[in-house]
Amino acid sequence: MDLSVIIVNYNVQHFLEQCLNSVYRAAGNHSVEVFVVDNNSVDGSLQMIAKRFTEVQLIANKNNVGFSRANNQAMRSAKGRYVLLLNPDTLVAEDTFDHCIKFMDEHPKAGAMGVKMVDGKGDFLPESKRGLPTPMVAFYKVFGLSSLFPKSRRFGRYHLGYLSEDETHSVDILAGAFMFMRKETLDKVGLLDEDFFMYGEDIDLSWRIKLGGYENYYYPHTQIIHYKGESTKKSSINYVLVFYNAMIIFARKHFSKSNAGIFAFLIKGAIYLRASFSLLRRLLSAFIFPALDFVFTYLSFIAVALLYQQYRGISFPDMVYWKMFPFLSALMVVISFFHGGYDRPTFIRNVLRGGMVSVISVFVLYAFLPESLRFSRFVVLSGSTLGLFSMVLIKWIIHLNSKKKHFVFRHEGRRIAIIGKTDGVIRVRGIIDKAVWNPEVVLEVYPNYVYQNKKDHFVTNLSRLEEAINLFRLNEIIYCSEDMNSEEIIREMIRLDNPSLEFRISPANSNFIIGSQSISTSTDLFHIPNLNNIHHPRNRRSKKLLDFSTSILVLFFSPVLTLFGNNFKYLIINAIRVVGGRNTWVGFEKIDTQAGKLPALLPGILSTASLSDQHENSTHHLEQINMEYAEKYSLSKDGEIIMKNLRSLGRPV
Repeated sequence: MDLSVIIVNYNVQHFLEQCLNSVYRAAGNHSVEVFVVDNNSVDGSLQMIAKRFTEVQLIANKNNVGFSRANNQAMRSAKGRYVLLLNPDTLVAEDTFDHCIKFMDEHPKAGAMGVKMVDGKGDFLPESKRGLPTPMVAFYKVFGLSSLFPKSRRFGRYHLGYLSEDETHSVDILAGAFMFMRKETLDKVGLLDEDFFMYGEDIDLSWRIKLGGYENYYYPHTQIIHYKGESTKKSSINYVLVFYNAMIIFARKHFSKSNAGIFAFLIKGAIYLRASFSLLRRLLSAFIFPALDFVFTYLSFIAVALLYQQYRGISFPDMVYWKMFPFLSALMVVISFFHGGYDRPTFIRNVLRGGMVSVISVFVLYAFLPESLRFSRFVVLSGSTLGLFSMVLIKWIIHLNSKKKHFVFRHEGRRIAIIGKTDGVIRVRGIIDKAVWNPEVVLEVYPNYVYQNKKDHFVTNLSRLEEAINLFRLNEIIYCSEDMNSEEIIREMIRLDNPSLEFRISPANSNFIIGSQSISTSTDLFHIPNLNNIHHPRNRRSKKLLDFSTSILVLFFSPVLTLFGNNFKYLIINAIRVVGGRNTWVGFEKIDTQAGKLPALLPGILSTASLSDQHENSTHHLEQINMEYAEKYSLSKDGEIIMKNLRSLGRPV
């Protein structure tokens, strides 16, 4: 047996299917056994393997035992001369195993090797090669020096940025997403340390291979795609905590007591530093534009008032400047917020709509104020109008002077090129149609550099794809993998190197399309790509506002609601739980088969099941209702459910 491939899976069914397809294509003439260790997935992974990959040796765990233990389960049964640990969210090229087996055969001192990894946009992943995270290397990484000087031999030692990504190198650490190892090396140095649950086990094993007298090699002459590389997760605070704590375990295991203490101190400092910066960044991101709008709207009121006073020869009381203007400015900001003026991306129509509504609201409110609080309709109307102008002007100035564009004039729809032959293109078009993408443009591109036939439906071929991208402002490329092999797809992604493009792959004979951040399929539970519509900022605001107002009404009218058969105690408890953010009044009907497939939502006092006909309560029907609720959420739908279930508002949850 030449090679044992081990894949640990947890709820990534479609990534796994694509990965297994690529593994069997790469196997070629080599004798290869494939293990999949499933950590209690609930997304249909086991059923997919049983149906499509009967030759896979499946280990189905009853709970999530972690990455290290799961890999060890399979490694103890592996019979290959070489063992490959492979992430399920990877795509290996057809020549990858040829290159790796040949290299390891020619380098008997090589204990393990890794290859060049690119992400879902074709960008090189720096974790393909790494140095040992000593206390000083950790210090440079923690405090950003490695990012400031990535090519420095002193500061860039974590990702070895000073070593060419296109040349073979002996390195200290390999990535667990692709670790190609000699079986006899593992027999000597041992398997993965199960003290590491998620991160750090690859660093530990790589270093033990070095300590065992072997070399680790980075080999760039074959590439793989790793969709969810380190760069896609490193902004998560949870990732920072888990990863850096894994580093502490590594330090205590391999460094001297004093060095381990220094390392632990640096790591703990890094956790607090990263958490603080992340919180500060989120606060600034959330409040910077409302704060600027408030300040400039307030200044607009003051400017108009001063000019008006000078022109009329009058003066306003201090109360106008210190109470009325701040109140009116804050009111305009709040109204703009509820009309999407601070959503990302910020659409000009939302800013103008919210601004105009706020100008009218402020003017109408002023008309209802008591005589003692009114000072000048002209100042209120002119000041609020100038405030609206300042809201737009501030965002426009920031838009012009920022790399990240904050201001959007219109929604840029999907503009797609499908690269494949006739049958593949037809299959992918069918998925797009069923997925309700409604693209603005779909071009069909033939998958070679020479094909030309002006009588067919293909717009161009690969040789002129870049021209088509610029001409039609394309933002998505979909590859049909039955017409292009993995090596060709990876090469094309790297060649195009366009950050505005989203690359996707549709595996041969499949009903889904995989991208770096999403999966779209044509099956019942996945055919709608917009299930997260319920999490659109506008809908989240509406739902929270409805929850809060309903809770206030329930508390106020609780004596009346008890006449409908509600328990008074639970009415109060439920209202308090909703106001406290522990529940929502309307949530999904809980269905085990949809676990992990629906957007996150607080547990509901009531459920979407009440939208169902009582005679049609099959699991499939309830699944469809949940999905329709997520996709087409509206305030009126929640209101309908609440009104139909007034008798159930006081039920225990």
